[in-house]
Amino acid sequence: MASVRGGTFVRRAVARDAKRLTRLVRGSRAYEGQYAAMVSGYRVGPDYIENHQVFVAVDADDVSGRVLGFYALVLVPPELDLLFVQDGTQGRGIGRLLVDHMKTQARAAGLDRVRVVSHPPAEGFYRSVGALPTGTAPASPPAVAWARPELEFLIPQLPT
Repeated sequence: MASVRGGTFVRRAVARDAKRLTRLVRGSRAYEGQYAAMVSGYRVGPDYIENHQVFVAVDADDVSGRVLGFYALVLVPPELDLLFVQDGTQGRGIGRLLVDHMKTQARAAGLDRVRVVSHPPAEGFYRSVGALPTGTAPASPPAVAWARPELEFLIPQLPT
């Protein structure tokens, strides 16, 4: 299933996207300074893409298919494991498009909720797209030396 908004198209990620997604994670300005350790060695591998619901937002007008953002939905237990939007394209609705797409995928999988352990600076974004706070995930050093907001998306099933 694909979604389109403006000039942005969402498609299922494939193994050849792995390096692009890894670069997007490692290069994110949201993970500079104190947060750098969390993503310095992070890798989105082809096996991860094959084993989870990973979708990318691409620029439909760019012949190279430039990745503008992506998310990963883990079905068991239900969790939005990753959501990144390319620096310089934030604020254009790409994150909202990805969350809307994720909710559709979660609904199709029969999920009634999806957990999110948020990067602290991203908590406001998740709340703005409907995630509800549920608590705090404790630090897990050495990579994550800070507590993180825990939220969830409620996924109402559509009437049949």
